[in-house]
Formats: sequence, structure tokens, C-alpha cells
Amino acid sequence: MVDGADESGWSDVAAGWAELWGDFAGPARRALMDAADIGPGTRVLDVGCGSGEFLALLRDTGASAVGADPAPAMVGLARRTGVEVVVAGAESLPFDDGVFEVVTAVNALQFAADTTDALHEFARVVGPGGLIAVSNWAEGARNDVDVIEAAVASALEDEPRPDGPLRSAGGLEAALRAASLELVAAGIVDAPWHAADEDTLVRGILLGEDEETIDELKAVVTAAAEPFGDGSGGYVLHNAFRWAVARAR
Repeated sequence: MVDGADESGWSDVAAGWAELWGDFAGPARRALMDAADIGPGTRVLDVGCGSGEFLALLRDTGASAVGADPAPAMVGLARRTGVEVVVAGAESLPFDDGVFEVVTAVNALQFAADTTDALHEFARVVGPGGLIAVSNWAEGARNDVDVIEAAVASALEDEPRPDGPLRSAGGLEAALRAASLELVAAGIVDAPWHAADEDTLVRGILLGEDEETIDELKAVVTAAAEPFGDGSGGYVLHNAFRWAVARAR
């Protein structure tokens, strides 16, 4: 429920995001690492690094990682990894030209005010021949989370959020080509989200809402999630992330 949050909004939910969703995009992160051949010594900038889970994975792989995020509270959490992290948005990165070999952005590119400008900035900091590896949620029809969020929107008499241009098949590839980048590879991965119990489910889906709204919508969330129960009091929501890698010219 925080997809439209600005820098302040993401700072407000940073701790909850890290607890409930921080590891969720792991399959997409690993797909990007494989496709971009990230390994020991690779100089990587993770843009929109959030609470730092990808930075920790890169660090443990032996990559030389740096993070950037516009939300100060997210940056504070990400710095706990021991990796350098700066407060910066995707379209204005405080780094010299060509200092990285790979720029990654997971569940982040869609928040840029201008996707093409952000990708041009990514290309600048990797320089010609460098790689840009991006990933985000696939279209809503592939995500159980969207089923529950649609139920919440209906209860509030709102319209469900439409899929953005990056979520549909071919959307990431089109954005990369529009920024004059050379597509290298693309794919889709499963990204299940596990909620151990009803409380975790409700807090995760309604992250960023006030207590009154959470109390009001709790029954809506649990009813919509009933088909996704795991038989042990928890829930498994199956979702998908699309990813793509391109080379700067």
C-alpha cells in the first residue's frame, strides 16, 4: 500500500518495509546478478537500494558495492550492511562518469520522475560498455498481492491501481531501448511472499496505513487472502518480477 510513497513516505515505513518485504525480491536480485555476471570485485551501484538487502547479497558475493536511495531512513538501515550508501535519487547520482561496471535497480525505476532520464544517468555512471540491470513487479494478473490490494481498493470505493508501463511484458525492454541502450537479456522470475500468520499478512498488505484504517480493513484483507492460506495459519502469495539487462553504448 506504499507504492506511491515519496521520500518522506518511504522513510516513514522503512523499518516495517525491511521487516516484512526486505527479502521478498531475492529471486529478481539473483537473476540480475547472474545475467550481469556480477562476482568478486565487480563495481556495482544499487539505485533505490531501500533497506540494503541487495547490498548485503552483493557484499557477500565479493562485489564492490555502493548504494543510493532518496529516503534518508532507508539509507540509515542500508548502512548497517557496512556498505557505502548515499542519499540520492535515480536521476541525479553523485558519482563521476564510468566509475561502476554495473548499475542495478530493483523495484525502483518506476519511482523515477522520468524513466529515460534515470536510465541515461545510470548509463553515465557505468560508461560505454557498462551494464544496467533493472527489475520490477510484473503485471497485476501474475501477482496474488494484487488480488488482495484490489479487494482493499473496492472496500474503499477506489479503483485498483493500473499496471504501469514497466510491468507488462516487453515494458522494461522498451524503456531500455528508448534510452538508447543495447538489450542483453530479459526474463521473469517467481517471487513468492510468505506471511507467517494473519497479523503479518495484514501489516504487510496495509503497510503505511494508520491503525484506524488497518482495523477497518483487516477483515477485507484476510477474506481476500483465504485462497492463499498454507494450511498452517500462514499465507503464501505467489507473484512475479520481470527483469532486463542492457549495455550502455
